[in-house]
Amino acid sequence: MPTGGIHMSYLSKVRQANPLVHNITNIVVANFTANGLLALGASPFMADAIEEVADVAAMSGAVVLNIGTLNESAIASMIEAGKAANRHQVPLVLDPVGAGATAYRTDVTAGLLRELQLTALRGNVAEVANVAGESWASKGVDAGAGEGDVVALANKAAQKLNCVVIITGKEDIITDGKRTYIASNGHSILTRVTGTGCLLSAVVGAFLAVSGGEVLEAAAEALSFYGVAAELAAEAAEAQGPGSFQTLFLNQLSLVTPEQYSSRSRLKLLAEA
Repeated sequence: MPTGGIHMSYLSKVRQANPLVHNITNIVVANFTANGLLALGASPFMADAIEEVADVAAMSGAVVLNIGTLNESAIASMIEAGKAANRHQVPLVLDPVGAGATAYRTDVTAGLLRELQLTALRGNVAEVANVAGESWASKGVDAGAGEGDVVALANKAAQKLNCVVIITGKEDIITDGKRTYIASNGHSILTRVTGTGCLLSAVVGAFLAVSGGEVLEAAAEALSFYGVAAELAAEAAEAQGPGSFQTLFLNQLSLVTPEQYSSRSRLKLLAEA
C-alpha cells in the first residue's frame, strides 16, 4: 500500500453495509461514540446488561470493549460479550483506557486478555506498553513521557497478543507483528476533545466489521481516514476552538469521500518482518 493515493475501499463498504457495532464503553463517551458511528455510516448498539450482551455480540459486525469507567458489572458484561464474539468469529476490539495508571485497571486488562482473543488492541503508548509488560511513564489515562522504540513495542505487543496492535500518537502505528503501517494524518486538537480516542476504537471496529479478514489493512485505513476527517474539521473550525471542532469533526466523518481520503492520506507500509 503506497503513501497517498490509496483506494479507500473500506469506507465505502462501511457506508454500504451499515455494520452493527456493539459497544460496552464508558459513561463519558457513550453519546459521542454513538453519534460518531452514526455519522460514519455504522449502526451503534450501546448494550451493557449482562442478560443480553452475548445475544447482541453474536448479531454484531464487531464488538468494542472500553474500560474507561470500570465497575464489576461492566467487567462481567465485557467478558460475556467478548466470549460470544470469539465463539461467533466477530471481530473484537479492546481499548485499555488507563491500563497501568492504577493497579485495578492493570488487573482488569490482564484478566480480559486471559479470557478473550482480541482482533485488535487500540491505545496510547503507555497503555500498550503496560499490556506488553514493558516500562513506560503514564499520567492518568494520558500517554505520559517515555523513551523507546514505539514501533518495536507495537510489534512485540502484536506478537504477544496474536492480534493487530494500534498505538496512537503524533503518528499512528498499526501492526500485526509482521507488517507495520504508519498513519501520519490527524490534528493536535483531537487531544482537546474528550472521547476522540474512544470513538476511534469504535471506528476501527466498524472497519473490521467489513474487512473480509483483511484486518491489518482495514485497521490502517480506519486510522488514516480518521486523521483525514480531523484535518478537514480543524481547517473548517479555524480558530473557533474545540467545541466547534467536535461538531465539525462529526460532520466530516459523514462527509469525507473516498476521493478526498485518497488525495490526503499519508499512510505507508513501514516494514515487513
